[in-house]
Amino acid sequence: MSDISAPSNLQVEDENTLKHKWYEDVFAILLGALFIGMGVTVYSEAMLLTGGVAGMSLILSYIAPLSFGAFFFLLNLPFYLLAILRMGWEFTLKTVVAVTLVSIFPNLVTGWIAVETLSPLFAAILGGAMIGMGMIALFRHGAGIGGVSILAHFLQEKGIMRAGWVLLSIDAVILIASAFVLPLTNLVYSVVGAVVLNLMVGINHRPGRYFGR
Repeated sequence: MSDISAPSNLQVEDENTLKHKWYEDVFAILLGALFIGMGVTVYSEAMLLTGGVAGMSLILSYIAPLSFGAFFFLLNLPFYLLAILRMGWEFTLKTVVAVTLVSIFPNLVTGWIAVETLSPLFAAILGGAMIGMGMIALFRHGAGIGGVSILAHFLQEKGIMRAGWVLLSIDAVILIASAFVLPLTNLVYSVVGAVVLNLMVGINHRPGRYFGR
């Protein structure tokens, strides 16, 4: 995502906009988590992969008896302290709620819908788009989905390593580990899904394009 500041006239308009009501935050976090949960379900059904803690959780769910939701919830626990230190209590509490919902929804979704045939390419595009839309909804209402991005920014602030390199290194480890679990074609489709996800977030979540808080 671009870190270029919005023009001054946009910044003024941003300052005059209304903040989100609490019920708007609740609705957005519920819907955003549901979209992410549905996207993860599509990925899981097609045995695809994504980055960060979600990617780790998917790999572990493919080789261990626990579900994606259990791994996702547990792996995110260590990052909440960093979130409090870096982002504050409000962001952290919203993120805890979002992570909990994302951990629960995939198990519920499989009971709501049944997929008999699923093209891996379609799964990569649809899953990536849904996860991206869910992330945008969370971001715009002051929440996140936890994960290594918090650690990456923390390490950058401490002067240990740049955030981009931290994220790249972790995703590289996930990709290498997945090569022992998934077929090569599934990894290729996973890359397609990652491109769709990042385009969805990068195009729609930029400074100057949204003035709600």
